[in-house]
Amino acid sequence: MLAGPWASQILGDLGAEVIKVEQPDSGDDTRAWGPPFLADGDAGPDERFSAYFLGCNRNKRSIAVDIANPKGAALIRALAKDSDVVLENFRVGALERYGLDYASLATINPALVYCSITGFGQSGPLASRPGYDFVVQGMGGLMSITGQPEGTPGAEPMKVGVAVSDIFTGLYATISILAALRHRDATGEGQHLDCALLDTQVAVLANQAMNWLVGGMVPKPMGNLHPNVVPYRTFPTRDGHAIVATGNDRQFHALCRLLGLEQMTTDPRFLDNASRVAYRAEVEKPLGDAIAGWATADFIAAMAEAGVPGGPINRIDQVFEQPQIAARGLVQEMRLPSGTSFRAVGFPVKLSATPATYRAPPPALGAQTGEVLQTLLNLSETEVSELRAAGVVGG
Repeated sequence: MLAGPWASQILGDLGAEVIKVEQPDSGDDTRAWGPPFLADGDAGPDERFSAYFLGCNRNKRSIAVDIANPKGAALIRALAKDSDVVLENFRVGALERYGLDYASLATINPALVYCSITGFGQSGPLASRPGYDFVVQGMGGLMSITGQPEGTPGAEPMKVGVAVSDIFTGLYATISILAALRHRDATGEGQHLDCALLDTQVAVLANQAMNWLVGGMVPKPMGNLHPNVVPYRTFPTRDGHAIVATGNDRQFHALCRLLGLEQMTTDPRFLDNASRVAYRAEVEKPLGDAIAGWATADFIAAMAEAGVPGGPINRIDQVFEQPQIAARGLVQEMRLPSGTSFRAVGFPVKLSATPATYRAPPPALGAQTGEVLQTLLNLSETEVSELRAAGVVGG
């Protein structure tokens, strides 16, 4: 529900022409995933935009087509014939019955890059199952290492607060699409990209996966502690909490000097990171005692001055109050056709020659159906009207 739209929004931000194909009656399910909702001027309740939908569907044109109708499927095949990429997030095999699977479309467009996003991939014993981010965070191990340590207050399986399995899959899909287009440009050959939420979630276990594969360590939830680096955690302050993230010995020594704990820099138990991991409690206890007397803002400022990485724990509203976020242009204002404006998080990478653009707000369901069919398939206005009357298309 998010991985596909996330990937196509990235491509749209970078300049691609993206056509979003939706079912005529209800469209993308996430249109209804609210509150909150943003009304398009005086639009009725069925034309509201959920904040969720607004977050992943800009720079797209929406066409409402019933692909279960043979005439509707024929329209999509006609569009695919001259497209660079088809991105789909249906269950495995669902599009074959409509002649919209890779094998079918590759016969009419051998250069097509066809990207499938599913929960568990096109093969394997779980291929037929539907997949959602929450399920995959559990199955892919992420929830087993997230949250408070076992046996402490509040300890229970905990998902991450954002659908990261979806988002990471969208990112991997985008990377793979761009790589496949480079191959297509060099050879003229298209290909099928098989992206799965579970595969991606396992891949982004990163060091935690390697702790098991190399060291035989089964990672467990550690709250805000790091399994491989010490000190790298939150510490209570006089009025809240602060993050301390020392990544090397130099930073650790700077932290000790800042806190008046110079003796720790020569203690043989703490000379390097591996030793500090072995003596975690002995390292963190005196650091915690010293940090507890600081006000959060003062401690963070002192760490910055001393070259020690650290920072606050911001609420979402505080995130967008930071001058750094404004300086980076991360918040973009967009406007719906009615004139209703809203703010959105922009593309995070600054490309010096081809920066991301914000050409169009997320579309109303089927808003560009007639435009796309007339300009790309050369259908007449009468033909489009007849398709609407027959229920083949909406919008």
